Amino acid sequence: MKSKLFQRNFTMVVIGQIISLFGNSVLRYALPLYLLNQTHSAFLYGIVQALSFLPMLLLAPVGGIIADRVNKRNIMVCLDFSTAALMLLYTLCYQRVGLVSLLIVVLMLLYGIQGAYQPTVQASVPVLVSPGNLMAGNAVINMVSSLSGILGPALGGIIFGFWGLRPVLIISIGCFVCSAVMEIFIQIPFEKRSTQKNLFQIAAADIRESYTFIRHERPEVGKVGLLLTAVNTVFSALIIVGLPIVVNEHLGFSQSMGNQLYGYAGAALSAGGLLGALLSGSIGKRLDISRSDQLILLCTAALLPMGLAMFLPINHFAAYFIILFSCMVMMVLSTLLSIEMITYVQKITPGRMIGKVMALLTCLAMCGNPIGQVVYGALFEQFASRIYGIYFGAFLVCIALWWVSRRVFGRLDNRIMCMEQP
Repeated sequence: MKSKLFQRNFTMVVIGQIISLFGNSVLRYALPLYLLNQTHSAFLYGIVQALSFLPMLLLAPVGGIIADRVNKRNIMVCLDFSTAALMLLYTLCYQRVGLVSLLIVVLMLLYGIQGAYQPTVQASVPVLVSPGNLMAGNAVINMVSSLSGILGPALGGIIFGFWGLRPVLIISIGCFVCSAVMEIFIQIPFEKRSTQKNLFQIAAADIRESYTFIRHERPEVGKVGLLLTAVNTVFSALIIVGLPIVVNEHLGFSQSMGNQLYGYAGAALSAGGLLGALLSGSIGKRLDISRSDQLILLCTAALLPMGLAMFLPINHFAAYFIILFSCMVMMVLSTLLSIEMITYVQKITPGRMIGKVMALLTCLAMCGNPIGQVVYGALFEQFASRIYGIYFGAFLVCIALWWVSRRVFGRLDNRIMCMEQP
């Protein structure tokens, strides 16, 4: 008999994610944009974004280790309450303390918490849904992220554009508190492990075990992780740094209009992610991971219209919508690739290692982001009058990445399963 996907505990995890990620998406939209509005510096914006990512990279593996050894519900509750407390403190201090230094600290803590949070959610899916519902469960989690990402920037853009930062901060605090309270009532299966080692010894041992798994037992997974590092360095960093700078600084909109349009752009990107998750849930079983290089090629093609929009003498609204549509296409394709890879890794990884392996791969895939953000920040500042060249250059780099990816993905097989039981 086929089990239902939306059992009580999985449903509560999903609802808690909707609330928590909505608050998170509002903050990820508003705080960096507040910095850009105040400084108008592309390079400083890139530097702050890069520094903000570092704790996420460091804490993502730790989050996976904790997710494998501590009750996942307790982790989610503690992290949501911690985020609420952090944002309450920032709300009280942000008009009294230096802008850049305070924002760096807050964003580093915020991204660090998020880095520990995501492996916990990903590791909870296999223990809350049946193996037959695993692909659909991962798709739902990604859909929730995308749905919250649609509402967060769209509403955040309106609120921030008209009333400033403080209402955005208050709304986010309420979201984190509500999510934490709801998560208290979730029941996630957990078997406590007895150990005489401290957390640092456990962390070192688990990282070594995860590294051995992706380096020696499943070396093809490690190669995919390195490839995704390069892809994120080019694609993700370009969107994170380039989109707000182009919309707010180079398309000729007023600051208020630019803030709102960037909010709508963030919502549109998340809508692309939602569409990708929906497609993954409906056609996931027909996707062939060995041909995933085609998704990278299509993402690469989407860079050309963006460069042309900045090169040709067209209306600024036309340029905005061309860039927006291209970014949406990239989000659809990247979400399909992400869900495909997550499901593949979950299938081939022993249950006791899923959290830490996913965390290590997430860290590996994201470690190029800070480098890309600094580089793009410098490029957008240096070539402010020839921005189209940045997009055309990224296109050429991605063609080379696609050529490499053909061989890497060609060695993967959807049919391979882990022989070890969780």
